[in-house]
Amino acid sequence: MGATVTTANNDEKTWGGGHEIQPLGASYGKMMMWFFIVSDALTFSGFLGAYGFSRFKFIETWPLADDVFTHFPFMHGVSAPMYYVALMTFILIFSSVTMVLAVDAGHQLKKTKVAIYMFLTIIGGLIFVGSQAWEWKNFIKGEYGAVETVGGSLLQFVDKDGKRVALADFAVKLPEQREALTRNKTTWFMEDAHALPSYTVAEVQAGFKAHPELLIRTEKLTEKKKKTVLDRAESEAHLATAKYVVEGANLIRNEYGNKLFADFFFFITGFHGFHVFSGVIINIIIFFNVLLGTYEKRKSYEMVEKVGLYWHFVDLVWVFVFTVFYLV
Repeated sequence: MGATVTTANNDEKTWGGGHEIQPLGASYGKMMMWFFIVSDALTFSGFLGAYGFSRFKFIETWPLADDVFTHFPFMHGVSAPMYYVALMTFILIFSSVTMVLAVDAGHQLKKTKVAIYMFLTIIGGLIFVGSQAWEWKNFIKGEYGAVETVGGSLLQFVDKDGKRVALADFAVKLPEQREALTRNKTTWFMEDAHALPSYTVAEVQAGFKAHPELLIRTEKLTEKKKKTVLDRAESEAHLATAKYVVEGANLIRNEYGNKLFADFFFFITGFHGFHVFSGVIINIIIFFNVLLGTYEKRKSYEMVEKVGLYWHFVDLVWVFVFTVFYLV
């Protein structure tokens, strides 16, 4: 029996990315952007889901956002919990509004308005990326410092009113020579070849002993969602087991609480920041194309609309990241 070959009618056309047949009324470029957005959304969902499971598992030692994100530019020493993060979020959401206006102006073929709104969107993105870098700097540097015990518990210092006290406010300088374990002074397998903290454990212990008004706050949460504050005797007993002085946060130690918090913070906010930075670069390219009249000649600003889809996605993801890390 011979094979039968069926040939499609000339009227039936397979979608090849042109404008003849557009599934769901979307061009090939828009469809590919939507495919990318869906796949990227699944990636972020996996990261945030892992964060949620880890936080639930270590809920008793998880840092409180109000204790971590307290800085505001040009207001050193002033506690402003969540204020700057809220401002960053507003700026990014406002940049999404200017992107909507740019797309709308493109539909009306108004080149000047498209350029203005694209420029405002770029400025908003740059401010957000710069703010995120500033926030990282403060997170890494730390403000108060803490000590880690032999068992891995984190001890923070507070006054009788429960307010945090920085190590610099009470630690004393002891007359001993310390030397950093650099590569040329230590073997390759030693774990503590890192920069020295500002104070040794002995200096912190001596300073704490000289200030009887100080108490220790552990990383464990009470039923009222507050960190547990020990009495003076318990504080001295816990401090006697101190092993490391912790300043700021990195991938090894974290002065704010559970170490996983810093790992997730760096990874997820860094991954989102990379998306925002990439979006800014793409917006700059589109912005110059608008100025050159590229889309004016095509009689279509669809490229602005496609990059707008990506920008809105980045903004929406930040809403979830902001909720998970800062609000919940």
